[in-house]
Amino acid sequence: MIFQAWFLELTLMPMGNILSYEFMQNAVLTGIMASIVCGVIGPFIVTKRMVFISGGLSHTAFGGLGIAYWLGVKPLYGATAFVLLSAGIIGNLKEKMSDLFIGILWAVGVAIGIIFIHMTPGYTPDLMTFLFGNILMIPRTDVIITFILVLIVTLTVFIFYRGFVTITLDEEYARARKLPVKALNMALIILIALSIVTLIQVVGIILVIALLTIPVAVAGEMSLNFKQIIWLSIGFGIIFCLSGLFISYLLELPSGASIILIGGMFLIFVKGAKKLFPRQRAIVSHEGSRTKCSTQ
Repeated sequence: MIFQAWFLELTLMPMGNILSYEFMQNAVLTGIMASIVCGVIGPFIVTKRMVFISGGLSHTAFGGLGIAYWLGVKPLYGATAFVLLSAGIIGNLKEKMSDLFIGILWAVGVAIGIIFIHMTPGYTPDLMTFLFGNILMIPRTDVIITFILVLIVTLTVFIFYRGFVTITLDEEYARARKLPVKALNMALIILIALSIVTLIQVVGIILVIALLTIPVAVAGEMSLNFKQIIWLSIGFGIIFCLSGLFISYLLELPSGASIILIGGMFLIFVKGAKKLFPRQRAIVSHEGSRTKCSTQ
């Protein structure tokens, strides 16, 4: 009976009714913008093997959130400042940095956040909101801030696209061409930091890396052309975010976890389909080999 009632509500509820609520409008806009960010910056993270660095940055953001609550300012400001500071440290020390240092930065950031949230007088915010996100609670002011972050990330990638692709695919070749490799690496890490701040609102600190990598993984199964992967990642990110958002609204499930589970199941489906149809897979691989590393 419960399932029948839910199914009836799902089939009869007009989409316009859902979008008539301001919080749903904010959630949809933020989900689309987050998808654009993860699609634009995710392929660079995956190809350049910076997933662990991204994980470290996402967890240091928790320190900024905690300090912001303690100071009584918007958590988004604290997260942005803390992540950018960490990105600057990682960018300057990247060549000498080990996974050990990033792991320590990861743990210290979380510890700072927990301590400052504990020290905050009065109402203590729900840590689960930070860790797993709550896209349905994003206010309109944060939507505007997110839009500004998205503009910064996308415009920077558009302007320096060839340089970013070159250092991502082959740093030695970039140095031979006299490109400013260190500056481009620093810019890329800062863009990753801004992307993480944007995505934290959607899926939380724990699941940020999944949203940055799953759409890219799905796109990579369908193309080896870098530009195509970016566009496909954006498209799949939008599909995952909006599907997870509406399912979480209708079933009263955590939004961030719903988004990631849909993406994960879709990735499993795509990989399974390619194994079931090896001939088509071979054709795709053959076509992809001719366009590999292409930026056209």
